[in-house]
Order: sequence, then structure tokens, then C-alpha cells
Amino acid sequence: MEEKKDGKLGLLELIGLVVGSIIGGGVFNLMHDMAAGAGPGAIIIGWIITAIGMVMLALTFQNLIMKRPDLDAGIYSYAEAGFGKYMGFNSAWGYWLSAWLGNVGYATLLMSAVAYFLPIFGNGQNIWSIIAASFILWACHFMILRGVESASFVNVVITIAKLVPIFLFILIVLFAFKLNMFTSNFWFTPTGKFQFADVLSQAKSTMLVTVWVFIGIEGAVVFSGRARKRSDVGKATVLGIITVILIYMLVTLLSFGVMSRAGLSHLTQPAMADLLKSVVGEWGSVVVNLGLIISVVGAWLSWTMFAGQLPYEAAKEGSFPKMFAKENNNGAPITSLTVTNVLVELFMFTYLITAEAYNFFYSIASAAILIPYAFSAFYQLKYSINDDHGKGRAGNITIGIISSVYACWLLFAAGVNYLLLMSLLFAAGIPVFWILQKRDNHAKKVFGPVEMTLAILIVIAAIYTIYGLAVGKVTF
Repeated sequence: MEEKKDGKLGLLELIGLVVGSIIGGGVFNLMHDMAAGAGPGAIIIGWIITAIGMVMLALTFQNLIMKRPDLDAGIYSYAEAGFGKYMGFNSAWGYWLSAWLGNVGYATLLMSAVAYFLPIFGNGQNIWSIIAASFILWACHFMILRGVESASFVNVVITIAKLVPIFLFILIVLFAFKLNMFTSNFWFTPTGKFQFADVLSQAKSTMLVTVWVFIGIEGAVVFSGRARKRSDVGKATVLGIITVILIYMLVTLLSFGVMSRAGLSHLTQPAMADLLKSVVGEWGSVVVNLGLIISVVGAWLSWTMFAGQLPYEAAKEGSFPKMFAKENNNGAPITSLTVTNVLVELFMFTYLITAEAYNFFYSIASAAILIPYAFSAFYQLKYSINDDHGKGRAGNITIGIISSVYACWLLFAAGVNYLLLMSLLFAAGIPVFWILQKRDNHAKKVFGPVEMTLAILIVIAAIYTIYGLAVGKVTF
């Protein structure tokens, strides 16, 4: 066996990044969130649609990675290649803010899970929680500074460890599964039979949940520039998403054979702990809470790596301020990582004042990460149409069409409020883009006609959103 000395990421590490970044805390409450608005029949339909859409997005990344090997700066680079510097910046800006604000959420989720064993941490938002979370945050920071590859190996170990309690849960509920309970009120309609309008509404509610639990599908793409073999990036993305889809479907659907829909919808967080406790007793809750802690630590490490890596890659390409491109002797993005984690630390302290500030910005950032997904799908379609002599052109166009439709659906499912709140995020990025282009790139013209129109529309939407928040027309 050839010894690994090249400092690059192999297939296993890349799969670990995909699975580790997607599976965070959401899986432990998935059965509750799904059951709140749908029956098993609609959930199956929702999962089928989601599986098709997510696999198409995974194939989009796989295809673009092989067709455009020059674009190794991460997911944002597809937006820039297809639609210009301003769209590329917006994708990088939205992704970065989403990543580090999400890490603030992981901090409080982690400490609230630890509070199951150590009540001193309360709801995960007191001073003791901040101290403990800060220790973990900077431990991740210095681990990554030792080298992204070392952190990736640790992430693989953590990913395997957090899958153990999830697979244990699946195995136990599989043996406890009762078919008559699963089929009881299968369609969850007034008549008990299939009714298109009701089932469609239920399916939509399930897909609103999947919008958030699949964030992280691009995990391997973010690190494509550090992959030992470029083909491994696409393989890792597809294998990772298939693995996660199977896990999510089993966790959700098997739960309906153990407890009624009404019962599932009233479980406390984490719902998986309460459900397993009802089957095997208190030790089931202990196992799940331990699994949740490991899972969140793993997802936190993955997203700390992403939040540091993307601005670093974007800065090297001139799409982010140059200072973010600095690396240490181990090749780790030291400035990008430091700025990111200082912001996470500062936002954790806002919990001592109010959780509303974080909820406000996290609501914006959660939807903003869908923008890079949409532009990746649009670029797949655009590139495939223009690739007259490319192998498998018809199939690639089909992938582009389906993934583009699905990306638009995700934006629609996010809702008008989220889209309006997103305008605040991108409006705040306009002066940063202006300074970047003038100071770092020495551009004579910052915006083209289309980009200027878009920037004006974003500012108008942001002004309306501020007014809407003040009078209660816009909520989060």
C-alpha cells in the first residue's frame, strides 16, 4: 500500500466531509418535524422527490468537477464562471455567513445536549455553556491550523462514531416495527383515503424540512482543490448523499411503525431519544444524547473547516478580500479561519443578552446557502447546452434541468419572508464587493448593467424588509 505523504484528501476523508457536514443535529429530531404536518404516505412521496432532487444536485457537482477541472475554488466558483464576478461574490458571501452563523447554532445545540448529563449548562445559552463551547471552538481551530488533512482524518473518525447510535436506533426500531401501526391513517386525510390536495400540502411540508437537513451536500466540492484525485470529489458527493438519504428515510419511516403520528409530533427534543426510551427504557435516551453530542461536534468541525476554506479559496481568485488568502506553514487558511471563529465567539456572547439577534441573522443565512446550490444547477444547464461536442450531453442537460427545477423549488419552499430577509444579507455585501473590486482588483467598472440592476433591486428589497420588520409585515 502506498503511504500517504502528499498532504491531500482521499476518498474516505471526502466522504466523511460530506456525511459529517450533512448529518448534524437535525436527524435526531427528524421524525418529530416530519410527523408534525404529514402522514407516512405523504412523507414517502416527499422523500422520493427529495432523493431525486438531491441526487441530481450531487450529479451536477460530479459533472462540473470533471468538466471544469480549472474551477477548484469551491462551490461559489460555478456562479462566477457562469454568471460573473458579482454573482460569484454573492454565492461566496452567502455561503460564508451561513457557515459561521450555523456554527453558533451548533454551539448552543451541543451544550443543550450536554446539559442532559450536566444540568449546569441549562438550555445551552448561559455563561458556562459559552465557556465550554469556546474551548471546543478553539480546539477545532488549532486542530485545523495543524493541517486540513489532519482535521479531515479526525472528522472521519467522528463521523463513524456518530453513525453508530443512529444505526443502533434503526436496528432497534426495525425489530419493534409494527406494520398495522405504520399503515394506520397512512394518508392522514379527513377521509383516510388518498386526496391529492391534502397529500400535496403534506408532501410540501415534509420537503420544507429537507431543505435544511441536507445542507452540506457540497462538502467535498469546497475542498476540491485539496483532493488527491479530482474524480474522488464527485464520487464522494454522490456516495455521501445516497448514504444520507437512506439513513434519513429509514429513521423517519421506521418511526411511524413504532409510534403513532400524533405521538411522534408531541415528542420533546431530541425526539429520537424520547422514542428510543419508549422502546428500550432510559438507556436508549442516554445513547441518543451521547450520539447527538458526537454528531454535533463532528458537524461543527466540518463546518468550521468549510467556513475557513471557502473565503480562502475565494480570496485566491480575487472574489474575497486578499487578506483571507493567507495560510500558515501547514497550508491552513489562518486569517480566514481566525476571522471566522472570532465572529462565532462574539455571536455566542449575544446569547447572554437575547437569542433574538442570532435567530434573526440565522434565518437570513439559512436561506442564503440555497443561492450557491441554485447557481451550480443553472451553470450545469448552461454549460451542458453550450457543450456541443461533450460526451453524454443529453444526459447532462437533463441533470441540469432537473437540478435547476429542484433548486428553484427549494427557494420557493423557503418562502417569501426568507427571500426578503436574504436581501438584507446581500445588501450588506454590496459595499464589501465595491471595496474588493476597487482596492484589490483595481476594477475600473464594478457593476455591469445587469449587475447594477440586480444590486438596486436588492437594496430596494432590503429597505422594504426593514420597513416590514418594523411594522410586523415581515417575520422570522
